[in-house]
Amino acid sequence: MEPRAPAHWSLTRAIFRLIVIAIVGTALVFVTAPFFAFRAVKAAARDGDGNALAQLVDYPAVRQGLRPQVAAAPVSAPAPPDIWTDPIGAVRRAIEPVIPTPPAVEPYLSASGLYDLTRGYGPGKAPPDADRSALPRLRYWGPNRARFAVPPKGAKAGAGAVIFTFERRDLFTWKLVQIRLPDSR
Repeated sequence: MEPRAPAHWSLTRAIFRLIVIAIVGTALVFVTAPFFAFRAVKAAARDGDGNALAQLVDYPAVRQGLRPQVAAAPVSAPAPPDIWTDPIGAVRRAIEPVIPTPPAVEPYLSASGLYDLTRGYGPGKAPPDADRSALPRLRYWGPNRARFAVPPKGAKAGAGAVIFTFERRDLFTWKLVQIRLPDSR
């Protein structure tokens, strides 16, 4: 007859296994958290959930990164009316309030614009049959930053992809901090 191990050894093994499972589970969640943050941004943008997007997107940082990419070419406006050639037009222009041109980055940061970007297209350019379930391609993963590439449907790897950069803000909290647009926009 074989001697049996004391009962406390089996309890020690069970506790050891639970600790190992907890460590492996925590590491797995830590590594996959940026992917879930991307999916959360995509779902919130699809549903138009502004509160969720406010928690998931660092709007000032994304806006700052998009401005140089979206800088519109200056449009040549007609010369303002001259008091000598068009006095009524000149007075009307002086009285009317100045309406600022809308910022060029706002279409990219709206819920529908972000949803189109998460599918690999520019705002308003996504075809209705665009693949909604395509997974982003991981371009870089680090302990504090992760980058995902989302090419449009049918594009070659890396060609015309929209790059999303997420930054870790807390142990398991990641925020979108940069969007890099493809050259063709």
